[in-house]
Amino acid sequence: MLELDGIHLQYGPQLIFDHVSAIIGSHDRIGLVGLNGTGKSTLLKIIAGQIEPDAGRLTAAKGMTIGYLPQDGIECHGQPLFSEVEQALNHIVELRAKVEQLSARLAAMDQQAEEYHDALLMLGDWEQQLDDAEAHKVKSRVESVLLGLGFQMSDMTRDTGEFSGGWQMRIALAKLLLREPSLLLMDEPTNHLDIDSQRWLEDWLRRYRGALLVVSHDRAFLDTVCTRTLSIHRSRLENYTGNYSYFEKTAAALREQQRQAAEKQRREIEKTQAFIDRFRFKATKASQAQSRIKALEKIDRIEAEEEDHTAIAFRFPSPPASGQVVLKLENVSKFYGDLKVFENVDFQLERGERIAIVGPNGAGKSTLVRILAGTEPLTRGARSEGLRVAIAHFAQHQADELDPSLDVFETVNSVATGEGKTRLRSLLGAFLFRGDAVFKKVAVLSGGERNRLALARLLLRPFNCLILDEPTNHLDMRSKAVLADAIKHYEGTFIIVSHDRDFLDPLVTKVLEVRGGKMRVFHGNISYYLERTAEEQRAGAKEISSATVREKSVDLDPRERRRRTAERNQRLAPLRKKAAALEEEIARLETEIAAWEEKMADPEFFKKGSDTRSAMDSYNAAKENLDAAFAAWGELTDALAAEENDTPPA
Repeated sequence: MLELDGIHLQYGPQLIFDHVSAIIGSHDRIGLVGLNGTGKSTLLKIIAGQIEPDAGRLTAAKGMTIGYLPQDGIECHGQPLFSEVEQALNHIVELRAKVEQLSARLAAMDQQAEEYHDALLMLGDWEQQLDDAEAHKVKSRVESVLLGLGFQMSDMTRDTGEFSGGWQMRIALAKLLLREPSLLLMDEPTNHLDIDSQRWLEDWLRRYRGALLVVSHDRAFLDTVCTRTLSIHRSRLENYTGNYSYFEKTAAALREQQRQAAEKQRREIEKTQAFIDRFRFKATKASQAQSRIKALEKIDRIEAEEEDHTAIAFRFPSPPASGQVVLKLENVSKFYGDLKVFENVDFQLERGERIAIVGPNGAGKSTLVRILAGTEPLTRGARSEGLRVAIAHFAQHQADELDPSLDVFETVNSVATGEGKTRLRSLLGAFLFRGDAVFKKVAVLSGGERNRLALARLLLRPFNCLILDEPTNHLDMRSKAVLADAIKHYEGTFIIVSHDRDFLDPLVTKVLEVRGGKMRVFHGNISYYLERTAEEQRAGAKEISSATVREKSVDLDPRERRRRTAERNQRLAPLRKKAAALEEEIARLETEIAAWEEKMADPEFFKKGSDTRSAMDSYNAAKENLDAAFAAWGELTDALAAEENDTPPA
């Protein structure tokens, strides 16, 4: 569907892409990964046509459309939310308006006139187009996407200018999803989503009929959505047929193989060089020495990547001892004018607890952590701290407190004491400030850099209660791993607000859900919480379904019941036969696709020009056929379920 051929880009002395090539198929689900600064967002902008490369070309299939969601910077105002998002379906809205206008004109025309018959034909054509586009579903489609992304029905008439930056990005995401372009380019789409909205988006993307290229530092999201990974490494693109976990394991194995090969080559070169040094001036061995000199000159040296050990040993300072009860809320209420956030809630945090706070955006998670940290005044109730409690609180806007006149190193050095003074460089390295970057002024740092610096600065102070609100925003995979390892070994008490499931799962032992002004505690990690809430949703759906069946059930004569059952089985027989045939076709296509993907695991696969394109066409055709088979099978199973539930069993 889209081919990148020899893309080259350089900013001054910095090489971004060194003649990279790749093919994106019509149903690919690709995660684009790499360290911060390697060019992930830049590559998306090249594909979206916002940046022109120095060399190379992009070739797109005829009729292909591209939709691009940047990380931030999108704002809209002046229209109600529903109307703004409905614009994504403008082609349907405009066609519907034309139908209404033409219908009004027809009412005033002479029905015997030729113009009337021409207009009638045109109206029929337009109405068919509306039917094909399922125009009658526009309202429900817009509402479904907005509700899935966390908006409420009461938001539909609000001016879009009333929504904050994170919600503005959700509006942009909603419009993009409704447009359904051939290729979706998404840069950190989960940054502003809560766990509920993330799960909805993952489900939507799994069913999406187009292709997807996504940049994300959320491992769980990448593992769920993506089946292929492109890694930007040393200005090159590396292709892996699998999700992020597969990529991470495979890439590590390849690097280790490369390191071993380089080490073996180094020993052979040293041995050869030793022979040359010993015998090059000895008459009986001179010709052999010259031969080995020429052989050395022809060797293609293997450059093994040196492992970056920066900040791997980072640890928090040992926390001072505190009392058993760390924080306590009693009968707490919090209102903003007429808006009730919490009312009459109680909560107690005890020493050593490791808690994640989750819930939909707008439920009050950040308000709760500010109350716990003591920075948010209460409307009613009481907050108290335990004996010798020292709190370190990282808020989402902590970066605003940094002194713009200081450089990065001065910022952390000004708060470091004792042992902290000796590990400043390691700490800064963990948060991506390496080399000369530690001397950059705060005033010139990007928003993400300021957030990382504020977090690093906070962690140098002595504390025994750590409260973090979205600490992983703007951290790459390696930095998140360093932070997670430090928190895992932290001996104090902590509370974390985050939507990053993979980050939270190994760290927390209790989940506090904030929803609808209420709080619920789940004793377990995030996976346990998600399993429990999924069970609750299934139980609720089952209860509704059972109630529906009970409503349908009536007292039937046994003879009449048997007659209805026979009729139903007769109706179901061809559907069941067709479903079985589709299941066989699905199994065959999955085997074919697996065979293609095994070939694609070989990097040489993508270096064969027209043969590669032909192979990719066959691969994409198989995936399209599989999607069609799954869709048909889904419709059949829905029809079967509807038929089976329609008549009470005998």
